[in-house]
Amino acid sequence: MQVVEDIYEAQKTFEELRQQGRSVGLVPTMGSLHKGHVSLVERARLRCDVVAVSIFVNAIQFNDVNDHRQYPRSTEADLAMLASAGVDFVLLPTDEQMHPKPMNVLITTSGAAELLEGVHRPGHFDGVATVVAKLFIILGPGLAFFGEKDFQQLVVVRRMVSELHFPVEVVGCPTVREPDGLAMSSRNLRLAEADRAKAPIVHRAILAARQAYAAGETSGRGLIAAMYEILSSVQDLVIDYASVVDPQTLKDVDHVKPDSRLVVAVHLGSVRLIDNSAVGGD
Repeated sequence: MQVVEDIYEAQKTFEELRQQGRSVGLVPTMGSLHKGHVSLVERARLRCDVVAVSIFVNAIQFNDVNDHRQYPRSTEADLAMLASAGVDFVLLPTDEQMHPKPMNVLITTSGAAELLEGVHRPGHFDGVATVVAKLFIILGPGLAFFGEKDFQQLVVVRRMVSELHFPVEVVGCPTVREPDGLAMSSRNLRLAEADRAKAPIVHRAILAARQAYAAGETSGRGLIAAMYEILSSVQDLVIDYASVVDPQTLKDVDHVKPDSRLVVAVHLGSVRLIDNSAVGGD
């Protein structure tokens, strides 16, 4: 497994690989890796000759400075996990190269990026789009693998690729869950023991809405009510949103279809959890 910090060396390596007729797949991450990330690597291995993973904690997508400081970092353990997973190439770019100071260029997002997370985390998707665009420039023509756990991010990145004509295929991959249903996330490590015990309620709320739909409920209000009923049963849980949205625009829907998306964001203690699912099932 080759580990590189210099983005220009990585860019050159990827181009040389393509000239050899080998396809390259990239899994962008912020580190603190878990089985969900490994599943992305496995998906990339099925589609690509060479699998690359980037690890970069992107400061400009955090609207809370403390959240950035507290984000878990475990580079040595991450590299060991990636080596065991058979990754070919790891990019560990420096802050200086990715975000030179002063930073005068930032991608501005709108539309779907202004809803849901965009309301609660101002500027978040501008930071995401900017760093992903830089990673795609380093990658060049290839494939990029993102988890559906961050569904809105997937929608925004796909839109950016379409509008800016990046030669990258964005591949969405199913959410990986703990045995109790909690969506795997690096942030889960920050949950206090009592809050970790409560956390699966988020997935249970989504399942309740899916069950209501299967039983014949086709109104967005009805499914939202089913989610709120479950979520409100947990003390000290703060709901940012629990909605049913169109999978392309992320706007609220009144008449629900199987591919409509159930999206939830809550706070448990100091940790914010998000989850989602298609109404008709993953």
